[in-house]
This record gives sequence, C-alpha cells and structure tokens, in this order.
Amino acid sequence: TVSEGTQSSYMTPYREFLNHRGHRGTRRNSAAALCDLCGEQAQGPDQGATIEVCKQGATQPCIHGRAAGNMFEVTVEDTFAAGHYLRNYKGKCENPHGHNYKIRVTLAGAELDKAGLLLDFKDLREVMKHVIERLDHQMINDVEPFTQINPSAENLAKYFYDESNTRMQTVTSGRVKVKDVTVFETDTTTAKYSE
Repeated sequence: TVSEGTQSSYMTPYREFLNHRGHRGTRRNSAAALCDLCGEQAQGPDQGATIEVCKQGATQPCIHGRAAGNMFEVTVEDTFAAGHYLRNYKGKCENPHGHNYKIRVTLAGAELDKAGLLLDFKDLREVMKHVIERLDHQMINDVEPFTQINPSAENLAKYFYDESNTRMQTVTSGRVKVKDVTVFETDTTTAKYSE
C-alpha cells in the first residue's frame, strides 16, 4: 500500500472534498475494495494505492467517473457540403443554394468506460459519418425527412440529434447520450437543438 504522502495526486481533490465536508471516509486497499459511491472495484493509477471513499452520499464524482448530477462531455465537429432551399419562405433562400455546413455534436454521460473515456472521439466521428454521408453533396430537400419538412438549420440540428442519439443507444447501451447539436450554416450563423 502506498503511504498517504506518496499517493497519486489525482486523489488529492477528492480527499480534500471529504475533509472539507467533515466526512471520515473509509480507507480501503484499491486492489480488492469496492467504491462506496459507485460500487465499482476501486482501482487507482498505482497498484495497491490506498484510497478514501465517502460513506455518506457525497455528491462529488467518485474516482471511477460516476457522479450524482455531474456529467462528462465530449464534443466533435465535422463538415459537409450540400444544397437546399426553403419552402414557404420569401427571400433569397427560397431558391436552391448551397452551404459548407459544420456540425458540432456534444455527448454527455455520468460514467466513463474502463479506459477512462466517455466515448472515443473516433467512435463519435463514426456515428456522425453515417448521418453526414446521407446529406453530403446532396440536395437536402430530396432526402427524407426533408422531402416533407424544410431543411432549415433548426431542423437539421434536430435530425442530427435524433439520428446520433439512436446510434449512441446501440454503441453505448444508453450510457452516453447526445447533449446537443449545433449546425453552422456559416461561420456566424448557427442553430442548436437539445432536449
């Protein structure tokens, strides 16, 4: 067991939280103990490191990434080019025109995987890729559901949100969800969707 003075620094804020709250906590050997906050096997970066866990329902994140009300977030951006036009709109945008769209997808979740990741960035890019491939270099008005609804930035943001969330359910079994999606039609004009 590593002595208190030589423990990994990543435990320091957690210990300070426990001391600040006046919680005594429990000292356990991380090689065999279960975390009192999340029930996972407690494992520090150092083999056999001693950790302290609060037994009084602390609201701060435990060392495994779970938290009561706290969330991790990851964000990825990607781009595609496509044309569209807006129905029932009076102005230049009622005519066919194109945009170099940028899509920003932010995921959120309270629990990290065994590698300490919410989701690998490349996996999120893969989720986005399937949605982008349907629209890239297309007239968006010809692609479902935009044959019925206007391909406005707002509707595109909801479309990416829904499609990405459906895929995230499969990829992470519901552990990670889409927090929000932002669609950039230009560098200075955006629309965001969240639930």
